[in-house]
Amino acid sequence: MSFFIFDMSLLVILVLVISIFLYKGRKNLQQEGALILYRTSWGIKLINYVGAKYQKTLKFLSYISISLGYVLMTSIIFIIVQTVYLYFTTPIASVIKAPPIMPLIPYFPKLFGLENIFPSFPVTSFIISLLIVATVHEFAHGIFARRYGIKIKSTGFAFFKYFPAIFGAFVEQNDKQMKSKKRFEQLAVLSAGVFANIITAVIFFFILISFFNYAFVPSGIEFDTYAYSIMPSENITSINSILTDNPTIEEMLVILNGSRMGKIIANNESYVGVFGEIEKTGVVALYNDAPAINAKLPAVIQEINGIKITNHEILEEELKKYSPGEKVVLKILEDEGISTKEIILDENPDKTGQAWLGICFNSINSEGLIRKSILWVTSYKNPHTYYEPIHKDRDNFIKDLIWWIIIINILVALMNMLPAWIFDGGMFLYLTIWSITGSEKTAKKIFSISTWFILLLFILLMTKWLFVFLF
Repeated sequence: MSFFIFDMSLLVILVLVISIFLYKGRKNLQQEGALILYRTSWGIKLINYVGAKYQKTLKFLSYISISLGYVLMTSIIFIIVQTVYLYFTTPIASVIKAPPIMPLIPYFPKLFGLENIFPSFPVTSFIISLLIVATVHEFAHGIFARRYGIKIKSTGFAFFKYFPAIFGAFVEQNDKQMKSKKRFEQLAVLSAGVFANIITAVIFFFILISFFNYAFVPSGIEFDTYAYSIMPSENITSINSILTDNPTIEEMLVILNGSRMGKIIANNESYVGVFGEIEKTGVVALYNDAPAINAKLPAVIQEINGIKITNHEILEEELKKYSPGEKVVLKILEDEGISTKEIILDENPDKTGQAWLGICFNSINSEGLIRKSILWVTSYKNPHTYYEPIHKDRDNFIKDLIWWIIIINILVALMNMLPAWIFDGGMFLYLTIWSITGSEKTAKKIFSISTWFILLLFILLMTKWLFVFLF
């Protein structure tokens, strides 16, 4: 069964289950705008139990929750401002056609080079993720509210009227009691939702590690790019038989017709393409004339002459058995599936007499913090090992589901701490300024300025998008 059919089958089952649930409980339904509310009493009982039983623990966690709220607020302000800056200074607006109503998706991964973080987009996974995110967020608000003596009026589930498969939990508190509480207590209740989202993300991160170790097995080695050499561009004397004199990267790509591949002579050595420029310093990286790039070898190698290759060390040891000029048969993984390819090994330019494929492995240590964490999940045992699921569709679906739960929890936590009117972060900022200055008037003024500032940033994004879209 294909991944798409698997996803759609689960979606149909989910819709049927929800439809039956709503039909049986139709007497308890209440419509509010585009939402259908299903109120439950067990939610209140659970909130009252936890909020009353663990008061000391919740008081301690309040300090962590409030501190985390400030970290998330600072982070989301930086991300939004950086997003606007990059949106106006890079060609991203013309690459992504979707309007930037929610810049974190799809603009966030594209702008910050995190495309590989986001898994495939199965609809069912997204719906389940939203349910988990909304439930832990709302119930955390309720539990902390109950801890500080704020009455919970109702709880339940809210279904989107036009597509009930999209739903989440809600908790309705007594707002008058909330406003009467100390500012510390209000801050604790406001930050509780995002605190729960981050804790949920951390928990599912470790669940992902455990599941990956159980359901995925090493089945090959994945290299990052073909071998290349770094040198000053002034050393390049010809490109595709055209004489050059210290060419810029742009001039090189013009001669190569933008393909980056072609015959390049530098230091009286032959190269087969341009890997890229090194931070615009006049230094370039050129692809070596090596077996892997000449054979257009795909990134995943599973076997060499029948010997399974599952990590970098096995690959090196196996290549030592051969001499330059010998032929080997590689089992490789391509987009079309598994195939074999014959390769004649060359001599390693850095190690005389040693056979060489001409592939490169970049270090995980050179990656950013987020990317390091993600790579650690799949390669903390054997960096650059390629893993395959035992049951392809099922295991990939579960992996992507867990990833979406992690990602959406983090994104919801960030967005909710935006210091603007409709978000928890707006009231969080308001109460903070009031506490610092002792002036409610000053707090209202700064809250208003912050809200209009965030709104202006979104207007700027939409204006740029409309300009690119229309012209």
